[in-house]
Amino acid sequence: MNICPRQRPHDARERGAAFAIAVAAAVAVTAAWMLTACSTAAPGGSASPKPYTDGAPGATGTGRVSMPPQGNLAWLLTRSALTQLLADPAVRAELQGSQVYEILQPGQQPLAGSTAKLVVTFASATALEEAVQGGQLPDGTYGVLYDPEAWAFTPVTEQLDPVQAASRAAAVAHAHGLRLIVAPALNLTTVLRPGSTEPRWRQFLDLNLVGRLARVADAVELQAQSLERDPVTYAAFVRAAAAQASAANPGISVLAGLSTNPPGAPVDSEHLTAAIQATRSLVVGYWLNIPGQGARCPTCNAPRPDIAIQTLQALR
Repeated sequence: MNICPRQRPHDARERGAAFAIAVAAAVAVTAAWMLTACSTAAPGGSASPKPYTDGAPGATGTGRVSMPPQGNLAWLLTRSALTQLLADPAVRAELQGSQVYEILQPGQQPLAGSTAKLVVTFASATALEEAVQGGQLPDGTYGVLYDPEAWAFTPVTEQLDPVQAASRAAAVAHAHGLRLIVAPALNLTTVLRPGSTEPRWRQFLDLNLVGRLARVADAVELQAQSLERDPVTYAAFVRAAAAQASAANPGISVLAGLSTNPPGAPVDSEHLTAAIQATRSLVVGYWLNIPGQGARCPTCNAPRPDIAIQTLQALR
């Protein structure tokens, strides 16, 4: 999300390598665990992803980002997930040279000794505005993440118009020197397209929601984790949504979501690895979530950090 020249979005590998080269180092818990930033070798090219429909917007954005080296993925990790992953030596080695972002809930303090970039997450644009304007973020915060979903934590007015809400969030974030990541949930379709019987991911693409959000955000995160059991469907959604985002703003950074224990049938590391292999040329990285059952995920299965560890080990 730093400013520097970028190639056209036709190159899928370039599009999959673009999230914030500004990271000077990834993550460390002690001096012995210090993770260093990677080099800046230019990536190669591959076939461009095809949009889901011919009606994808053609507006050209002005965002320009720098290019991390091909093969290195960015990781969005909650404070809890980061703590659990760093306990494994092989995972620490895999994260070395990666761009790592520590996601904090409002009021949460960052992991001691970590050099990850700090990102504070909000389900409400109003709450985000109040926290930023009120100086309530930890010192050194890199960005804010807006996570609109069809749930009690996002105001109904924002669910009905997440683009307008994200525009407000972008204005206040940029005014305070912060980057904005927007992570719209697929279940927003239940509000925006009530009564539709199509799969949510197809409804989401028909709305071109990610394309419209890409015009105001520095990065978008595709909440594709509900599709990770089927790598073909997962890749089809990520490919189409990434194309919509890049059509609206060629400088946008795109990430995709993964979960070790989404609602429904259990998953294993092979599911996550297959999803990554199918999409790593399309996105710059992943939000690797290790959720626990609670108010924000009442139907989640028990936390499975072992699946995240096995997935990262398989990428070595």
